[in-house]
Amino acid sequence: MDNFDLVVIGGGPGGYVCAIRAAQLGLKTACVESRGTLGGTCLNVGCIPSKSLLNLSENYQRAKKDFNKQGIEIEGIKLNIDKMMSNKNKSVQVLTKGVEFLFKKNKVTYIKGKGVLFSKNDIVVYDNNKKTNYKAKNIVIATGSSVASLPGIEIDEKNIISSTGALSLNNVPKKLAVIGGGYIGLEMGSVWSRLGSNVTVIEYLDHITPGMDREISNEFKKILSKQGINFKMEAKVNQVKSSSSGVLINYTDVKSSKDESLEFDKVLVSVGRKPYTEGLNLSKIGIKKDSKGRIEVNSKLQTSINNIYAIGDVIKGPMLAHKAEEEGIAVAEILAGQAGHVNYDVIPGVIYTSPEVATVGKTEEQLKEENKSYKVGKFPFLANSRAKVNNETEGFVKILADSKTDKVLGVHIIGPHCGDMIAEMALAMEFGASAEDIARTCHAHPTHTEAIKEAALAVDKRPIHF
Repeated sequence: MDNFDLVVIGGGPGGYVCAIRAAQLGLKTACVESRGTLGGTCLNVGCIPSKSLLNLSENYQRAKKDFNKQGIEIEGIKLNIDKMMSNKNKSVQVLTKGVEFLFKKNKVTYIKGKGVLFSKNDIVVYDNNKKTNYKAKNIVIATGSSVASLPGIEIDEKNIISSTGALSLNNVPKKLAVIGGGYIGLEMGSVWSRLGSNVTVIEYLDHITPGMDREISNEFKKILSKQGINFKMEAKVNQVKSSSSGVLINYTDVKSSKDESLEFDKVLVSVGRKPYTEGLNLSKIGIKKDSKGRIEVNSKLQTSINNIYAIGDVIKGPMLAHKAEEEGIAVAEILAGQAGHVNYDVIPGVIYTSPEVATVGKTEEQLKEENKSYKVGKFPFLANSRAKVNNETEGFVKILADSKTDKVLGVHIIGPHCGDMIAEMALAMEFGASAEDIARTCHAHPTHTEAIKEAALAVDKRPIHF
């Protein structure tokens, strides 16, 4: 019973998907998880609960501010934070239990506890005072990531909070600071801004969403500012300190070198995440890590020990649930003798604000750096009939294509429902589509996706509706 073909350590999106796929392929598989529930950060305190609050807060804001203008008159609208949080928690519970059901259905052994490696085939699982030994022919490390902070800043999850704390506040803070202008901070800032908080984003760089296409990033900041979110750019945070009246942030203006301070009710520290590999015994058994603490792997996702693999946030690449899932499936298929593979050039990224921001492939800045000759096609949602009738006209679609071959190299969208729309472009790029291929594909009318067709036409300077 304690011998397995594969033991996966970590039951997040990468780990549980890997375990299910391996079991489907006939491997005797177990998954070790210490949290007590499956789904990892994503399902428990990340992607899923945050999307619940993003959706609910957007509905609340629309009902409060937009519907009257559109002829839907609502009086006495009231916010019930307890009900909102209860709705979020129920969604999380249903989905985590759903993963447990999938384990049973696919005959994956679910082992609760903290998994520790003692050799390339030996794992000890600690569950409270209980200690159990397991043997595994192959091991996958899928332990994910944890919240990163800034030097000297202690997250107490009361007044100085991480994204986990921001998902469970029991009232709306009057003034909320978000340190860091990345995906998570902007999503959480949007939630509490819509619910009535005065939100200020404090960012060290001169732009938000580092690594994103700069034109999209600039437009995104403009839209968020219009929505009432304040920005302190090029601000280096020196100290965050709780006081009797709130939380004091001391920062330096990078341009003027002046020290300044601001006071808030709550401060969300959102400066990224770091690989979580503590207590696994990696160095003792000889698994190599890079300077950022990420496990080093080869193209087959093998670590320095060839029967031990690593996937997801513990290795290099974007810290995204769907990237971890792809790697989990690839490893399972490699172990079953198939040709598992991940195309890292076609991994979409989405920010679930309103409007959404979605991106896949190269940015304009990357193409310039690579001295790649390219064409640009853009189309605004202002000229899209479905967006117009829905009062969702902010943003645009931007397609980057190779000047010589017309092959699509990158797509960047800010606008309504683009988190779903980006899948069309990921699929097109997976099959090596040209802008012409997309322009020649019939898109239903009236839909938001027509903006993609028009942007593809615009690559060759022939859009119809703009």
